[in-house]
Amino acid sequence: MDHALSSPGLGPGMFFLERGWLSANNVIFVDDDSAAIVDTGYCVHAEQTVTLVENSIGTRPLTRILNTHLHSDHCGGNAALQARWPHLQTWIAPGQLQHVRAWDPAALSYTPTGQECPRFHAEHVLEPGTEINLGQQRWQVHAAPGHDPHSIILFEPQQRTLISADALWENGFGVVFPEIEGEQAFAEVAATLDVIEALQPSLVLPGHGPRFSDVTQALAIARKRLHGFMESPLRHARYAAKVLLKYKLLEWQQLPLQQVQGWCVNTPYVGMLHERYFAAQSLENWLGTLIEELVSSKAAAVEQQDGVLVLCNR
Repeated sequence: MDHALSSPGLGPGMFFLERGWLSANNVIFVDDDSAAIVDTGYCVHAEQTVTLVENSIGTRPLTRILNTHLHSDHCGGNAALQARWPHLQTWIAPGQLQHVRAWDPAALSYTPTGQECPRFHAEHVLEPGTEINLGQQRWQVHAAPGHDPHSIILFEPQQRTLISADALWENGFGVVFPEIEGEQAFAEVAATLDVIEALQPSLVLPGHGPRFSDVTQALAIARKRLHGFMESPLRHARYAAKVLLKYKLLEWQQLPLQQVQGWCVNTPYVGMLHERYFAAQSLENWLGTLIEELVSSKAAAVEQQDGVLVLCNR
């Protein structure tokens, strides 16, 4: 491919790839002789990610990866892309470069969440307050703590396009992971929503779900959700536990209940949530309640004969 088009409504040579919920969405930029990608999906989709990038950039080399934060669904394709294009450079949000270089899965959240991420390398940091050229546009880097203390968002002021990662979706925002560890982070979520409002984006490319332009409505939904979590941290804890389990079920598709419970027992964040918020119940009973809630919401089903938890709408 010698000439790149773009996704409708975006700048020249800019592509928005909406992915399934195991993988974060990707934003690809191409110019005359190089290409860049923002976020790379989950590792089980890495082969698909490489193919999508190849189809988008043609014969150009991929020269840069930018990660808005280092949760496994946003950087799980880094290693595969680095293997395909060995000379590319990787830029990550500040605060974790030393953990990437030493490869510390606990500090990088992969051990606590019970998720996987193949080892990758990183060379540069996306410093808030700076700007970076992507494709034919110049993007601002803004800090966006809350969901993750190290997260950033990217904003292009000419067309007023925002790459919001998990700071803002059309119907909410990502789990506030510092709260699982006992850190007070709901105020940081609120401050990040204020930053987004002040930027006045006309189009948002979120980390999950479709792109959207009704930013006022999305902010109202997010603030209402945040207010509910602030009034009842228990509500957020229950939501976080179900998200962790549902995400893993998306990866497994189905698994015997005994192995599901074993994963929960061995996943630190699940244990933290139980100990901090649900210790009045035994761990076994609490896990049973989580599974029942997933089943009642039709997110999963239990095949009673085999004792297997199965993802619905596979």
